[in-house]
Amino acid sequence: MIDGLAHLPKEPADRLTAPFLRFVRVEAIAGAVLLLFALIALALANSSWSARYLSFWEIRVGFSAGDVEFARSLKHWINDGLMTFFFFVVALELKREMILGELNSPRRAAFPMAGALGGMIVPAGLYLLLVGGRPVASGWGTVMSTDTALLIGCLAVLGRRIPESLRLFLLALAIFDDVGAILVVAIWYGHTLNWIPLALAGVGVVAVAGVARLGIRSMLVYFAIGGGIWLALDASGVHATLTGVILGLMTPARSWVSDNRLHAILDRVVAYPPGEHWSGDTIGRRDLRRASVATREALSPIERLEIALHPWVAFAIMPIFALANAGIRIVPSTFDAVLASAIFVAFVVGKPVGVVIFSSLAVKLRLAVRPDELRWSMLAAGSALTGIGFTMALFIATLAFDPALLDSVKLGILAASIVSAAGGLAGLLWLTARSRSAELRKGHVQL
Repeated sequence: MIDGLAHLPKEPADRLTAPFLRFVRVEAIAGAVLLLFALIALALANSSWSARYLSFWEIRVGFSAGDVEFARSLKHWINDGLMTFFFFVVALELKREMILGELNSPRRAAFPMAGALGGMIVPAGLYLLLVGGRPVASGWGTVMSTDTALLIGCLAVLGRRIPESLRLFLLALAIFDDVGAILVVAIWYGHTLNWIPLALAGVGVVAVAGVARLGIRSMLVYFAIGGGIWLALDASGVHATLTGVILGLMTPARSWVSDNRLHAILDRVVAYPPGEHWSGDTIGRRDLRRASVATREALSPIERLEIALHPWVAFAIMPIFALANAGIRIVPSTFDAVLASAIFVAFVVGKPVGVVIFSSLAVKLRLAVRPDELRWSMLAAGSALTGIGFTMALFIATLAFDPALLDSVKLGILAASIVSAAGGLAGLLWLTARSRSAELRKGHVQL
């Protein structure tokens, strides 16, 4: 009892903000890890091990039985298989914020959603304008998405100097345009549709809903059905990573066991006096097992899955993805300068301009509400960071461009990410320093 009184009382808001803050902390560290692995990939691609490094990712892995073969390259398993978990976690965070978090109001959610929409449409349009009618125009989807981990890593450098509302706006925006980008991949960068596997994938989605309706809570059951959906989408021509988005958005956001029920179940266990109550088929043992299930199910499935998967995605899947995709052989004579420049300008100019214009329009049309403490100048400077388009940009580039052009595309992406990060950080540092100086002068005058 004394230990309980030694802590501050918990408020309902704590249950909403704690998962968000945990997500931000993991992403901040993950950004540094992602950058490290990208630099390793760049170094390997330009070393004496370059040929072995590049050929390693093309090794085919799978199985064959008679005339049936199911094999893919290592890069394919990473980009289409492991990245499904990345999109699953993104969808979990998006749903949690929209159901339980700061975006549970439609007008609050509309503010970063409008910014994300502008940050997709304007850079894609600018890219198409710059490349004209060349065949590379089909790669417009490459410039649409912001890298969540690197963006949050940049914000972590600024710490408490920036308002929390800006951090939330940029995180929500990055999640929205990640989901938008994967929908673009599914619709525009898939192969010719095969309707039978697509119908089977639909049956799998219905099965997930049915199993949930029956109250089956085993994660293995959902994982097995999800694997079937992934295989069906992979065979259908729709990009298989869409599985992660679908299942993430279908995951329940509410806990199965309420606080009152949890306390009632735990009180039964605590009421037992010390002794051997937990062995054999006894009432005490059944109460203990019930308490074990109740403590697990007091957390919503979204939060449990995010806690379990987010570190693996942040510190294993994304670094592996960077290692497999970020290697660029720097041979100036082979670069397409127009293509690299178009990607660079689309990210560095198009992303922040689109974010600011569309978010301000949404506020003026009363479709969205801007937090009072988030000034437009601060939002504009922070929007420069949305030009960091690493993970999803590389992901889409591998689908949209001929392999001979990938080095030029990657050069544009990496250059844009570096300039956007430096420009956004410089702008935010200048604004926060100016604001702090103004506050000090005001305090001096009052004294």
